[in-house]
Amino acid sequence: MIVDAILSPEFLNNTLRATTPILFAALASAIASKSGVVNMALEGIMLFAALFGVIFSAAFQSAWLGLLATMVVGGFIGLFLAFAVLKLKTDEILAAIAINLIANGATILILLFVSGDRGISSSINSLTIPMVSLPVIENIPFIGTVLSNQNILTYISLIMVVVVHIFLYKTPLGLQIRAVGENKDAAESVGISPDRIRYISLILSGVLASMGGFFLSGGYMTRFTTGMSAGRGFIALAASAMGGNTPIGSFLVSLLFGAAQAISNILQLGTLPHELVQMLPYLTTLIGLGIYSYSRMKKRQRLMGR
Repeated sequence: MIVDAILSPEFLNNTLRATTPILFAALASAIASKSGVVNMALEGIMLFAALFGVIFSAAFQSAWLGLLATMVVGGFIGLFLAFAVLKLKTDEILAAIAINLIANGATILILLFVSGDRGISSSINSLTIPMVSLPVIENIPFIGTVLSNQNILTYISLIMVVVVHIFLYKTPLGLQIRAVGENKDAAESVGISPDRIRYISLILSGVLASMGGFFLSGGYMTRFTTGMSAGRGFIALAASAMGGNTPIGSFLVSLLFGAAQAISNILQLGTLPHELVQMLPYLTTLIGLGIYSYSRMKKRQRLMGR
């Protein structure tokens, strides 16, 4: 029964849906990492974005304006992280942990202040990005079920894989980001400002992560609930690292974690304890990181043995 469900087109459709927030955050991590800074604040940015997406879409009575405003918030958090790390010389890991911890408490406080709700934004009349059916494709057996009837942000996330790849590998700014990440001193010697490039990278990283956060409350669900990012920011960090901090690699690994989330959703309908089932995405992440670390260690050993 479970095997039949996993092989069904509906499962692959759900996999793409579950992959969307992870993919946005993984692309955000890839851009930041290419500049030489690890953005571990993705979890907090996604959580803030999920809340502000609900608030702004209700305030503007437009999901798209809500998304745009949320992207501004995400960019601002990325700017704040860059300022703390580059200007104030704060440790990047500690600064990111601070943002994540603040997000956990601040989102609850802001939700209570704005709406009086506790835990879930039930009284906020928020709007969501619509689902769309793809003409022609929706009529193709199996493929139509997989690819059609997805949220628009899911299609945007797939497009962003191509856009970020072109940005990093085919544009002058992308070349500068990679140059700073590979050798900051060499980049500075040819007139590139490492700090300016890293500011830009972290702002872009915040914008992309916020799109993933908005999807959680404006696409994946229709309400904000406390802690709804549920570790997806950290999973995205793992996806980016395992994918070599490249857009295409990050996409492929994000699909793996999205599939684990989809399998978890299926198993919750069975008789297994739901606590055990909910561990599956995180267990998959740990196993994947273990395999990734082992392969890197073996590669280093081979290189040292030459």
